[in-house]
Amino acid sequence: MKITFVLPTLCLTGGIRVISIFAELLKQRGHSVFVISVPHEQASLRQQVKSLLRGRGWISTPENEPSFFDNLSVESKIIDRSRPIEDKDVPDADVVVATWWETAEWVAKLSPSKGAKAYFIQHHEVFDYLPEGRVEATWMLPMHKITISDWLVELARTKYGDRQVSSAPPSVDTKQFYACPRHKQSVPTIGMMYSAIYWKGTDIALKAFSLAAEKIPNLRLVAFGTEAPSPELPLPANAEYVIRPDQDKLKDYYSKCDAWLLASRSEGFGLPIIEAMACRTPVISTTAGAAPEILSGGTGILVSPEDPEEMAKAIESMCHLSNAQWQAMSEAAYAKVTNYSWKDATEHFEAGLKVAVEKSQQREVNIVSCSPYYVRGPLPCAVPTGAGKS
Repeated sequence: MKITFVLPTLCLTGGIRVISIFAELLKQRGHSVFVISVPHEQASLRQQVKSLLRGRGWISTPENEPSFFDNLSVESKIIDRSRPIEDKDVPDADVVVATWWETAEWVAKLSPSKGAKAYFIQHHEVFDYLPEGRVEATWMLPMHKITISDWLVELARTKYGDRQVSSAPPSVDTKQFYACPRHKQSVPTIGMMYSAIYWKGTDIALKAFSLAAEKIPNLRLVAFGTEAPSPELPLPANAEYVIRPDQDKLKDYYSKCDAWLLASRSEGFGLPIIEAMACRTPVISTTAGAAPEILSGGTGILVSPEDPEEMAKAIESMCHLSNAQWQAMSEAAYAKVTNYSWKDATEHFEAGLKVAVEKSQQREVNIVSCSPYYVRGPLPCAVPTGAGKS
């Protein structure tokens, strides 16, 4: 197949990582893959002032910000300026894939020659800083949806009435994320990813760590993130923190911990869960994203959202495990994530693309059969909602 991915700006987020891996592996499977994206938009004067008032400094917009598409063999193009992607920007293809709510709006307007339309959804992006109505409307567009976790499949069914969603959960690169079997740390150590984004729950994780540290005085925190800690979310004085660590160093931070915290209020999937587990680190997570699917069978501990006290008790429980008990959980976590590969994930994604093509062809058949030149007599013709409007 000829496959086009339509992306927003390229960067080092987890969602972009997942798309880059699918794109590369689809090419390795013999498909022709093209990626198109928009450049980073310059911050407005209002955004600059707000950043300065919050003590975060001047927002710079590097022209060549690194991304997970750097050094891949997949053909990619960044258009001339920040604007909607149009027919003139993309080649004719078998399938064109939207990867974010705004790109879904663009893809919906592309000509049929640009390919059957698919929508790769990695989160329910209904956040207070986005136009909620427009985001929700993209779920109703006549595009086949491919998503990454059971809760998103269920959401499509219950909220948006779509019962034909494909599922392609991501895997983890065990050449990048790995660790040898090990003992518990000599100093109890907890890890987390730091982010000022509200729904990431950094405030909950830090509160939980603080409560646990009252019971475990030598408890240590290891963290990494993409930004300097803000005054509103200060790290403990003895925390080890690194900003934008090299990708090949991430495994070192995961593997020096007895447990990894994911305190998110909302997640599409939660990639740090499987990255930590591939490094033989058990996870303590809220029920956000794919955590309920992954943290079963003794691979970690699930806690309620918005409950730092429960998370603190889970930290204490993890730290009080015997070395043998902790090793058993560590090995169970490792076995769980290494039993499902990126090859498996790509096969699921490829199958979803084929469904998108089949649906598109069926819509074309229905439209043709409903033409007054083909319908005889007064028989009604059922055309799927939205068919032919894109």
